[in-house]
Amino acid sequence: MSKIVIIGAGISGHTAAAHLRRKLNKEHEVVVVSPNRNYQWVPSNIWVGIGRMKAEELIFPLEPLYKRKGIGYKQAKVVSFHPEGNATETKPYVAVEYVFGADQGKTENVTYDYLINATGPKLAFDMTEGLNPGTNKAFSVCTYDHAQHAWHGLKDLIDQLKGSNKKAKVLIGTGHAKATCQGAAFEYILNVEKELVRHGVRNQVEVTWISNENDLGDFGMDGMLLDYNGLNMRSKDMIEMIFEDRGIKWILGAGVNKIEDGVAHYENLEGEFKSETYDFAMLIPAFSGHGFKGYDKNGADITDKLFKGFMIVDADYTPKPYEEWTVQDWPETYQNPSYKNIFAPGIAFAPPHSISKPRKSKNGTDIFPAPPRTGMPSGITARLVADNIIDSIKSGKESLHHKGSMGNMGAACIASAGFGMTQGSGVSITTYPIVPDYIKYPQTGGRDINKTFGDIGLAGHWVKLSLHYAFLWKAKMRPFWWLIPE
Repeated sequence: MSKIVIIGAGISGHTAAAHLRRKLNKEHEVVVVSPNRNYQWVPSNIWVGIGRMKAEELIFPLEPLYKRKGIGYKQAKVVSFHPEGNATETKPYVAVEYVFGADQGKTENVTYDYLINATGPKLAFDMTEGLNPGTNKAFSVCTYDHAQHAWHGLKDLIDQLKGSNKKAKVLIGTGHAKATCQGAAFEYILNVEKELVRHGVRNQVEVTWISNENDLGDFGMDGMLLDYNGLNMRSKDMIEMIFEDRGIKWILGAGVNKIEDGVAHYENLEGEFKSETYDFAMLIPAFSGHGFKGYDKNGADITDKLFKGFMIVDADYTPKPYEEWTVQDWPETYQNPSYKNIFAPGIAFAPPHSISKPRKSKNGTDIFPAPPRTGMPSGITARLVADNIIDSIKSGKESLHHKGSMGNMGAACIASAGFGMTQGSGVSITTYPIVPDYIKYPQTGGRDINKTFGDIGLAGHWVKLSLHYAFLWKAKMRPFWWLIPE
């Protein structure tokens, strides 16, 4: 009998738990440890943030589902990692603290044979002074409750504008010099702009994009050359066309470093310190590791064997110049090299380097996007980690046959650009590979132009809405859920 403990119940952790439970018989134990009581389909938070969808439509409680499916569940947070056990416990374990119910505050050592660290990121609002969702007129859509607050803030502004001559400014983008998840902010600004039109107040609002990207459409992936209606187009030009069509201004190369009530302060790549006023803002925070500590069986600190901010896996972390980075630096199995029974799929793994070209301001401040690992890559890497554990358990020996690097993996992203079955829109971009391979595809920006393409239109909205229902069906493990790909 084996016991697999999964930390986190987001896209990555929940996907791993579902596949492990389906493919392993009940003599093996699958346990999820998460401080969250609900699963949330994160991509639809955007629609909660504009009031077109209720949070209840994209969440469901984890405990009843896990109980029905035979998956253990502890609503708790991890305190520390002990991959060698300790003086009294011979098995590896994680120390956890319960965060809800009668057991709140109690601690427990949860032993395991295999550990999947799928915590996702810490939303590091504290890394930007004054950036706290719901304060200083600045909001977030990173979680469903944040998105609810954002909608209330946006609605208040719309209500103030209706029937008045008041002018207002909306600022949306990244709230830190090294923030990632530009895609979510991009979706939100397009949806907010469309809602302002729908409510008849668009001509009263200046809408501005602010980002740490050097070029529009970088998205933390160094931009891309893509096929658009039979033409080769840079993502920079495509996004510029979309923004110009909608009258959205943009500020690039901006590292936001302080938020005050209605004012965002930032440094740009020219080394200038500037500020931008706003009446409503949604700024994505920096993502960081959770600051976990690790200890060996004697209690010595071994955190550096496990973490490099995020968890260390089979990547090449050798420091080297940007010109020497290759796709081979990226991990394939997400296995920790020191402790072979620990894995970290999704955003929990430490990337070897950024994907976007690193840039510094004239003052030496790093201003560029961190690499994205959310969404499709999270689900794919979680499944391959689960499959390797399943094979290892069934064969009785380590098996790492399932591999998938972001350097040979594609991603399909559909950014909502407006809600509505007849009036909605979506920007669809498929990228292959996610990490550009400049050796294999030297003439097309490191990507296969036959598999990297974009489109804009109503069909994108329909697909995005269909995916909402399909992936909730999958997450709820309803009949034949496993036929839906990650």
